[in-house]
Amino acid sequence: MLVYFWGFLYSKYVRFWLKWILRLLTGKCELQRLLDGTEAGAQRTLSIGNPSLVGVLRNAVHVEEAEVEKCVRDVMKEKKIDQKDTGFKTNLHISLLQITGYKTLYLNVENLRKVPYDSNNGEHEDQLIELWNLLMPHENLKARISKQWCDIGFQGDDPKTDFRGMGLLGLVNLVYFSKHYTEEARQILSHSNHPKLGYSYAIVGINLTEMAYSLLKNGALKSHLYNMVSGLPQIEHFHQFYCYLVYEFDKFWFEEEPESIMHFNHYREKFHEKIKGLLLDYNVMLTLQN
Repeated sequence: MLVYFWGFLYSKYVRFWLKWILRLLTGKCELQRLLDGTEAGAQRTLSIGNPSLVGVLRNAVHVEEAEVEKCVRDVMKEKKIDQKDTGFKTNLHISLLQITGYKTLYLNVENLRKVPYDSNNGEHEDQLIELWNLLMPHENLKARISKQWCDIGFQGDDPKTDFRGMGLLGLVNLVYFSKHYTEEARQILSHSNHPKLGYSYAIVGINLTEMAYSLLKNGALKSHLYNMVSGLPQIEHFHQFYCYLVYEFDKFWFEEEPESIMHFNHYREKFHEKIKGLLLDYNVMLTLQN
């Protein structure tokens, strides 16, 4: 009861006068002190979501990229901040770009996920063949419909059926990893053929696309992306995070030494929890270096 009473007093009276005194002493409003006193990246950008700042930033955190600059000026005007305060202006501008960029990134990823793999689409087919050539450079694919697809971890003789859940996003991720980290991709494919600890490389890769997508969707990637990108996160940064997941999952799988692939869901969830734990750190950056 006492705690509740103190909370009521603080929110209704004490906090107001404390803010007033601090502004008088420092010459800065709460928003200025907040942006000046936090490190660039996730700590700074996530801090402007503080409930006490909702009034001034309610519209700012929902604007489109083209409106960010005007929004910064409006916030400075409303909070009576000198327009010559370039430090504040830059910090707020970057943070708002990161916020709006995250939302745009999710929409772009979602749109790609919604595109079904179409075997009549030449671009889709070209990407699929590119995946084969990147992973199996010394073996020719004898036919588009072939049991050979199982050699890189698809379930049957036509990979298109395996892309139903993640759509084209699953294929784009697999190709991105194989193109930008070719040596690592071939090495992991080799690992996946282990006689005891092997797993289906492509199927697991698509499963990790779903993991990356869900982490983006629920906001868990904010700290990682805000620390990684000083501005607008792009789909390239999502693909980079996916590459990290593939590389780390392979290490995790062999460290855990599962009894069989039948236990995949258990270890997949265990790995998921590990990644979610890492993403809770405000200073997190999960990247796979060349």
